[in-house]
Amino acid sequence: MFLDTHCHLSTIKEKNIDLTNLLENLVQEDFWFILDIGTHCDDLDIRKKNVENALSKSEIAEKVKKIIFYSAGIWPAPEAINDAENQMKALRVFVENHPEIVAIGECGLDHHWNVTNGVASGADFRDEAIFSADFLQKEMDFFQQQILLGKEKNLPIIVHSRDAFEDTLTSIKNAGYHNGVIHCYSYGIEEARQFLDLGWYIALGGATTYCKKSKIAEMKELINFIPKDRLLIETDAPYLAPVPERGKINTPLLIKHTYNFIAENLGITLEELKEIVNSNTKALFF
Repeated sequence: MFLDTHCHLSTIKEKNIDLTNLLENLVQEDFWFILDIGTHCDDLDIRKKNVENALSKSEIAEKVKKIIFYSAGIWPAPEAINDAENQMKALRVFVENHPEIVAIGECGLDHHWNVTNGVASGADFRDEAIFSADFLQKEMDFFQQQILLGKEKNLPIIVHSRDAFEDTLTSIKNAGYHNGVIHCYSYGIEEARQFLDLGWYIALGGATTYCKKSKIAEMKELINFIPKDRLLIETDAPYLAPVPERGKINTPLLIKHTYNFIAENLGITLEELKEIVNSNTKALFF
């Protein structure tokens, strides 16, 4: 049985993917767990409504409902960080009124700058100039507040960390709650060691398959370094489609390529990897 611990169903829908067809295909492909990830304090109702609308056209709606799960969290966008107090109040209300939520996130730190000709660009529109020392501290405080909400509610945390290892590690240590996953892992073995030593899971996605031939040994070493009882697999769909579908709109259906890549590099069968990831997912989210 396949699963996807991190995707964005509403964003997939915005890419003109037929959500009804996708969800039905997931059931037919024997998926049992799809985690739809929150990025804004008030997006949960919208995300659930998009799924409900898709299921209203499905003849197997009840089967699909059983495999869809939800998180709630706030991605570290500058506008959210500047409005942290109100954002956290809204997030708390959502979490307290939606007992079906299985995790807090995605939340965290992002220091990947997209600037072209002096103007913030790319999907994230992030400009390093905005992130002064005070603003970086506000970003960390905002992240820590979400970790503490997860601690209070006994929910795992889905951590977004891009080009921000040291501050991410400091933040989770300051919060003192080590229950969750470093999603879309993009660091090396030494960084993984420090997350793992604290008890975090590591999620590998489609980008794992992007490594050049000169880097394949290094990637294989990382994959084998992660303890099998701490490994998760995800898509981050509609982003980061794995090879051989790189550059296309990603969906959970494409996760099989990442599974195959990881199984091959671990030297185990696909079925063995499925059992490992299924067990870890149950341990973290249930």
